[in-house]
Amino acid sequence: MLPPVLYHPNISQMKRPSRIDQLQVTWRKMGAQALATTLSALYGKLLVVMGVAFPMAEVISTHIPPSFYEGFYLYLYFGSMAFLFYMYAMLLRDDQTPKKVPPPAEEITGGQSREPPITSSESDECESGRDTNPSYATDIDFSRTKHLVNFQHYGSFYLRMGAVAFGIGSMIYSGLEFGQYFEVEANTKCHNYLLALTPATRMAFTFIQMYFIFLNAEQQMRVTHHRVLARFGLMHMIGTNLSVWLNVLVQETKHEILTFYNPENNTIEFNAKANPHLSYNKLTASMALPSSHHRVPRGLKGPHHIYECRRANIMGSLVQDASPFLFPCTIEYSLICAAILYVMWKNISRLSTSLHSSPEKTSKLPPMHYKRSPHHYSVDCAQAHKGLFVGILVLVLTIISLILFFVLISRPELVSFAVTELTICELSLYVMATFATLIGMIQVRQLKYDGFRNLELDNILLIGAQTGMFIYSTFTIIGGHFTLEKNTVLVLVTALASLLQTLCQTMFVLDASRRSCVTPDQIKRKPGREIVTFLLVANLAMWAINTLEKSRAESHPIQLHFYGLWAWTIITHVSMPLAIFYRFHSTVCLCEIWKRAYKMKPVYM
Repeated sequence: MLPPVLYHPNISQMKRPSRIDQLQVTWRKMGAQALATTLSALYGKLLVVMGVAFPMAEVISTHIPPSFYEGFYLYLYFGSMAFLFYMYAMLLRDDQTPKKVPPPAEEITGGQSREPPITSSESDECESGRDTNPSYATDIDFSRTKHLVNFQHYGSFYLRMGAVAFGIGSMIYSGLEFGQYFEVEANTKCHNYLLALTPATRMAFTFIQMYFIFLNAEQQMRVTHHRVLARFGLMHMIGTNLSVWLNVLVQETKHEILTFYNPENNTIEFNAKANPHLSYNKLTASMALPSSHHRVPRGLKGPHHIYECRRANIMGSLVQDASPFLFPCTIEYSLICAAILYVMWKNISRLSTSLHSSPEKTSKLPPMHYKRSPHHYSVDCAQAHKGLFVGILVLVLTIISLILFFVLISRPELVSFAVTELTICELSLYVMATFATLIGMIQVRQLKYDGFRNLELDNILLIGAQTGMFIYSTFTIIGGHFTLEKNTVLVLVTALASLLQTLCQTMFVLDASRRSCVTPDQIKRKPGREIVTFLLVANLAMWAINTLEKSRAESHPIQLHFYGLWAWTIITHVSMPLAIFYRFHSTVCLCEIWKRAYKMKPVYM
């Protein structure tokens, strides 16, 4: 009798269902992550739409009570601060937990270090916030390899310093708005605690976010442990910044229009000293068409009550005078923060197949003890002196021209001369910068071009901010063309020169940001560095003109007469903050080119 035969299931058949089950689990996780990413994006879009609708509805309709939407902004501010406090709490908890000191990289790889030498471009990429290999950022557990990971920041050092500078201006703006509350009488309709709570909360949020943006390397490593919360938290902060941007834009446009509004007879009057040669001084409801007879008081009477409440006393008049210089800071700060946070959200949304590190991947990371501190910066001013001092001369002449402009424009009989004097200064700046850019394009063609480098955050911000320059120059060209007179030709030529200079400079920056020195002769000569230095200082001069002279619509009587008060004020307030940011961010990009393209770092520096 034969022994019974025992049939064992095939080992491969046993493994196959478990492998499929594992894949299904992985697919479910990937689907859940993708769903969380989509939901967070839709949540952010909803916040932005509400941020547009609420302030616009208050301006358009007189039936909406003042400050009815302040609770929405308090939700945005407190939600963002709660997320940031949570992140800081996680950092403190992780820093207090004892960590084992891992073996050096040579022991991990069996006695031989496999990491390649760190080149200049790779070292600079780590400083400016780009991943030299994105797969490392998603496949390695940063909590276990913190000692090996380079400190990485989103956005360059100069961009983050700009965020701090604009954040200070935004905090001053919020502080002045907070001070207005204490001048409001308690027994009036204007008295509302939200008028004090909202600016104070915005000031606190600006400060806390400013710290997060400037020192975001540690947060970047910890945020991967809580992906869903990180996605919604970062998108909430993005929506908050964009909503603040849009709210400030609408409010400042409304306040400038109401500066010229007379509620007694529903007329719009602007000061004769701003435009003594033009007779466009009144738009009365009686002159309008019958169909629009009731639209003038409907669009102005309601907001004027808010204007009297908030900008009538000492602090209110101070805010009114300082707002043309401070509200662009809020817009530019919000733009920088939203862009940096979006890049962080996008990197968090990358799906990783494995969260555990392997010795092979860990060995590819350069050892931290060979790397210098991420907050240590060196400056080499070789081959930059001529461009620096020529740029300083141009900057000094520009400041003198601005001082003359403000002195002359205060006298009604010299307004036309003041505008002409500053327009000639602008035209000279644009012509010199255009010729310098063309020369720089020729000189930097000798350097190595890296065609595989992706479009960086700085370049994306530069292209986006260039839209403001295009809008302003295009509307100025149209207005100058159709009011072509003896005193408008200069305005038309200046707008054309500004458009040409912006185009040439953007192309130069995008091209030079991909180039670097590779030969000893290039390192010694540094072709194009004098031009980069000159353009850096020249853009500071253009930034000063845009900030001090072009912030108010009344500084441009020709465009104001052609488009009308409403239209030109809206055009100015939409385009000029972006134009101001373009000039600032051009200096940021040129600083990066000045530092990275002409410097070679030794291995393990």
